[in-house]
Amino acid sequence: MNAWLIAGGALASGAAFTAFAAVAPGAQLFGPTLCHTTPPDKLALTFDDGPNPAITPQLLDLLDRHNAKATFFVIGKYVRESPALVKEIVARGHVLGNHTDSHPNLFFCGPQETQDELRRCTEAIHQAAWLAPHWFRPPFGFRSPWLGEIAHRQGMRTVMWTLLPGDWRNKSVEWLTARMQPIADHARKKLPPGSGYGGGLLGDILCLHDGYHAASNADRTRTLAALQFWLPRWRDLGLEFVTIDRAQGKAVEA
Repeated sequence: MNAWLIAGGALASGAAFTAFAAVAPGAQLFGPTLCHTTPPDKLALTFDDGPNPAITPQLLDLLDRHNAKATFFVIGKYVRESPALVKEIVARGHVLGNHTDSHPNLFFCGPQETQDELRRCTEAIHQAAWLAPHWFRPPFGFRSPWLGEIAHRQGMRTVMWTLLPGDWRNKSVEWLTARMQPIADHARKKLPPGSGYGGGLLGDILCLHDGYHAASNADRTRTLAALQFWLPRWRDLGLEFVTIDRAQGKAVEA
């Protein structure tokens, strides 16, 4: 076979593998990621790209009505715009996570820029809420070879997801609601009639959005409507809504 074809195929395979490692939630090549909870009756609700004055207060009220706790992966520039809202998130019993300062694709950021993005977001969170985040989620889910070590040095672990339904897309509430059906399907499979939970099965981390990285006051009412539909139904299936902190020690790297 032509040596150039062999070399080209090897380069293409290497590029595909690198791309997989950069974005696949469970890929560990670029550092450990948290993708599940355990036991399976723990559902970790997470929200990215806030805080968002147009939606986050309504979301907090909705979570309160269902005794649900969540983890908010906030963007530093929006934290500085709405520090009181960040304090309110914490006061309601939720957890803050770092989602960088300006939401770049970190796969294309060098080590220094990556370090600065994480550091500035943490500083904004600390100034607003007097705490340092322990959890980090990369924008768009993209990681780089140096990201894991940088997050570790800054005292954070990387959190990905098991379900990303795409609530940022301009689709109908019905479309989004259907995309969240797998949570219920998983709960039913893990809870056979009369047997309870067990068997070492894993629970889900759901990634939704209460904001939009490119603009303030984004419309996320479809996310609220889908959650209004699902929260009571998930509860009826035996799921408990927990923060990543609450799942710590019951969470696994996968």
